[in-house]
Amino acid sequence: MTQICAISVRTAIFGIVPSDTQLIFADHVGRFYARRYGFPPMAGRLLGYLFVCDPPQQTIDELGEALLASRSAITGAVKLLEGYRMARRTRMAGERVDRVSLDPASQQPQNFDSALHQEHAALFREGLALLADAPPERRAPLEEMVALADFLSERLPALLNEWHAHRDELRARRTKKPDREEDVHHD
Repeated sequence: MTQICAISVRTAIFGIVPSDTQLIFADHVGRFYARRYGFPPMAGRLLGYLFVCDPPQQTIDELGEALLASRSAITGAVKLLEGYRMARRTRMAGERVDRVSLDPASQQPQNFDSALHQEHAALFREGLALLADAPPERRAPLEEMVALADFLSERLPALLNEWHAHRDELRARRTKKPDREEDVHHD
């Protein structure tokens, strides 16, 4: 009975209680971002939750309640995600609290800038110059990094253009309504 009362109070104060599946997804995202990118687990969990929460804009208190985390943990995670342009804070006129949501910039492809990879290639060439008289096996790692950076610099712009065309098709399919009854699929 106590748990039911607590859930009822939380729902009345904070809105919809997240489902177990939403929290499990948030935990999976948290572990992935911690393992692959060195994010603190809370930042990854917050990112995952922002992908699936309803409404998509949440206050710090709502996020803390949903993720069973302190205000300071949520605030720190928000600051980190803001730095990567993955989350943003907004405030509606007349409100006294910020609302956190996914930053639309986070849905744009990252690291497709040829200039970034050209800089990498130049940096690795600088290292190769230091190893001008070194044996080939000593130079090999830097030579491969130069080759990779040059390859990415050359190929990523075309791949980005392909992605934009694919994304535009996806968006068009999502917004297109069937013209005839037989075009509607019933599952």
